[in-house]
Amino acid sequence: MLDANLKTQLKAYLEKVVQPIEIVASLDDSAKAREMQDLLRDIAALSDKITVVEDNAADVRKPSFSINRAGSDIGVRFAGIPMGHEFTSLVLALLQVGGHTIKFDEAVIEQIRNLDGDYHFETFISLSCHNCPEVVQALNAMSVINPRIKVTTIDGGVFQKEVEERQIMAVPMMFMNGQHFGQGRTNVEEILAKLDSNASVRAAAELSKKDVFDVLIVGGGPAGAASAIYAARKGIKTGVLAERFGGQVLDTLAIENFVSVTETDGPKFAVALEQHVKTYEVDIMNTQRAVKLVPGKVTEVHTESGAVLKGKTVILSTGARWREINVPGEKEYRNHGVAYCPHCDGPLFKGKRVSVIGGGNSGVEAAIDLAGIVEHVTLIEFGAELRADAVLQRKLRSLKNVNVIVSAQTTEIHGDGKKVNGISYTDRNTGESHRIELEGVFVQIGLVPNTEWLKGTVALSRHGEIEVDARGQTSVPGVFAAGDVTTVPYKQIVIAVGEGAKAALSAFDHLIRSGDDETAAPAAKEAVAA
Repeated sequence: MLDANLKTQLKAYLEKVVQPIEIVASLDDSAKAREMQDLLRDIAALSDKITVVEDNAADVRKPSFSINRAGSDIGVRFAGIPMGHEFTSLVLALLQVGGHTIKFDEAVIEQIRNLDGDYHFETFISLSCHNCPEVVQALNAMSVINPRIKVTTIDGGVFQKEVEERQIMAVPMMFMNGQHFGQGRTNVEEILAKLDSNASVRAAAELSKKDVFDVLIVGGGPAGAASAIYAARKGIKTGVLAERFGGQVLDTLAIENFVSVTETDGPKFAVALEQHVKTYEVDIMNTQRAVKLVPGKVTEVHTESGAVLKGKTVILSTGARWREINVPGEKEYRNHGVAYCPHCDGPLFKGKRVSVIGGGNSGVEAAIDLAGIVEHVTLIEFGAELRADAVLQRKLRSLKNVNVIVSAQTTEIHGDGKKVNGISYTDRNTGESHRIELEGVFVQIGLVPNTEWLKGTVALSRHGEIEVDARGQTSVPGVFAAGDVTTVPYKQIVIAVGEGAKAALSAFDHLIRSGDDETAAPAAKEAVAA
């Protein structure tokens, strides 16, 4: 099952296992079960602390296996074969059940230990989903810390009947004690916030106690990370307030155009960003949504949780999110046939008919990817022609199970009350209305800046972007902005990073020239001396 190179790497990792592990397999006579059996035997052969037994209990999914710490009630279960993006989740589960250190903040670990209740999580994933591993790994680690938390990761591609019965049309999808708990990329802090109702109140109180920052950065994407690094290197008090560190990059699959990095993916890039920021004295305040900006000599940023943070300067780098088509049925059937991530949710539509809305690069790439999974793809473009790169268009038109419709305005997404069953559009040339019967709609029409909370405080363009000058300065003195949230053209990671660095340098310059900063002045002297 595992090739020689992977076995060598895994063997090195398994040397970190300090507690005996028993893997209990529940198998049937399927081909997947035989693959699973081969995988588990390969794993057991790499460590004398791991044994494999078979127990075909009637009340568990087959094929599946649990990883248990011998002599304890600590364990996690995988229903399906955790390869692809989930292979890292498998390795971490082996290490953590085997006694290796879990790399959470001590406060988070203590909060998990103190949860009072019995929780059984079932998480449906697809092996091609790059958002799923964070959820799986967070829940697995939580179950090792607190054995009253039980977790099962389920490959929707293997257990398709259950996916259909539960009407799961987006991953990751979490259920707790049989009830829907949440969907989409979720980290351990967000899970804890739902389980511990007082967590947000305590967090807000602690945040509000923080001293004034010299530079307070709102947003943890590439622009925010670059701002933090450049500000911290000046020796000034720097904080990052982020709803989720990594931002939109977390939803990006392949990154092949960031200079000096030949190839990576979004989640890996986001981890690298955070690790780089953490090498400096930067206060990262994650899972916090900013809702209000109050400009002044010291600018305040209010959060959804009720915290109030203060900065002598502020850098806004809140990025952008998927743009919605805003037609009847879109919100009603989100995660029930309406999706925004073809890489994550595509496998759930295997053998079905879907539509992609949008003829730019993202839409055409989505249609190409989906064509290899689904029965048929209909791409709908509002304009008279596709806007994607020529090479992508040639590839798209070579696919026999793809139909392209241009000059079409999507008017409604239909469903039966539970899931999508069709889409309607109007031919913009003739005015005629048409309906297509299908099971899924993937919206790929670009991004919208996250600036609703800033209306009335900083100048925004007619598209909602923050207006900035060549230095990243907004209309409010001491408040700067960078990245996809601004009017700077070409929404690219490398540009966001450059703009973030520039905003930090501009904020530092502002602190020096304001004449009332006690921290920037010594740093400025050092910079001049250097």
